[in-house]
Amino acid sequence: MAKRITLDFLKTESASGLILALAALAAILVANSPWAGGYFGFVAAPVTVQLGAFRETLPVIDWIKEGLMAIFFFVVGLEIKYEIVRGELANPRRLALPVLAALGGMIGPALIYLALNAGPGGAPQGWPTPVATDIAFALAALAIAGPRLSPTLRIFLLTLAIVDDLGAVALIGFLFTAQIHLAAVGGAIASIGLMGLLGRWRKAPYLFYALGFALVWAFTLKSGISTSVAGVAAAATIPLETRKPGRPGVLEDFMESLHPYVAFLILPLFAFSAAGFSVAGLGLHDLFGPIALGVAAGLFFGKQAGVFGATALVFALKLARRPTGTKWVELYGVALLCGIGFTMSLFIGQLAFPLGDPGDQAQVRIGVVAGSLASTLAGMAVIGWSQRRRRREQD
Repeated sequence: MAKRITLDFLKTESASGLILALAALAAILVANSPWAGGYFGFVAAPVTVQLGAFRETLPVIDWIKEGLMAIFFFVVGLEIKYEIVRGELANPRRLALPVLAALGGMIGPALIYLALNAGPGGAPQGWPTPVATDIAFALAALAIAGPRLSPTLRIFLLTLAIVDDLGAVALIGFLFTAQIHLAAVGGAIASIGLMGLLGRWRKAPYLFYALGFALVWAFTLKSGISTSVAGVAAAATIPLETRKPGRPGVLEDFMESLHPYVAFLILPLFAFSAAGFSVAGLGLHDLFGPIALGVAAGLFFGKQAGVFGATALVFALKLARRPTGTKWVELYGVALLCGIGFTMSLFIGQLAFPLGDPGDQAQVRIGVVAGSLASTLAGMAVIGWSQRRRRREQD
């Protein structure tokens, strides 16, 4: 069952990466077309949602970021729990390589970003922007460039990206919580507790879980804490137990049912709303400003150096062995693909520069797109070259 769930996840992620790329490209084209006014007006349009005592007015982009993306983080939380209990992270001997590689892949980009933003005119608060890897894009690029690669290499990338996501969520919760409303925090904690008790009811209707998640989300939104934390916390309460022998468990049911909506609807919608930037009025300072350079260099140079350097260190210290059937050049190609930050980088970038100069947001988007594109092309080139070399050796 674990193998089937993992393969289904990889298949969905690989396909959704292509749709994400198209959504981002469409956003950039529309933002620089005669319809640019309509695009920016749409993402900034205020929308009021009221349900009973709950009332909130936010622009469309924030509803997508704080509302729909909470479902994305809920699915991420389900994947993390599944991997910890039954997947690759359940085996302590297999934890060292992806965990340390992910840590290296977070430290490297942060150091490069800070180095380029330490002087006058820099924006050091944006250092978390390039630390995350976009699972969908990275797996899609890997599937296209290396369809015959060892499955263990894909599992390594998937596990690394999941650990990376967990670290990114922790950073979001720790760094981007400005003012906390304790009453709302108490409501969120109580709601999570109720979801935990619900997990003990073996035949609890799935609607009850949905209502519990809605409560956790609403209280968290009012508390001032990022709703990404609510998504992961709520996912931790979902039980893995199966209701019928031979059938997927509750957590697996949620993963299988929600993941296509997240991959093919929520993430492309977020990419379309968050990736668009207009080049009109942008000067060299915006295109090559410290934020743009820090994000782009962090993703491209920091990620590959951090992931590959940590991987080599793990092997040198004999803490883990190389994934079966893989070569050093293929591991380097995967390290390059880890520089595809896109979804998470755009999300964190919006948190790091929420109300600042619009030029800062433009720099974030330019840096994310440039760094992710360079990482994609370089990673696919290295893996493609490795695959051609493998075929020549076999012939």
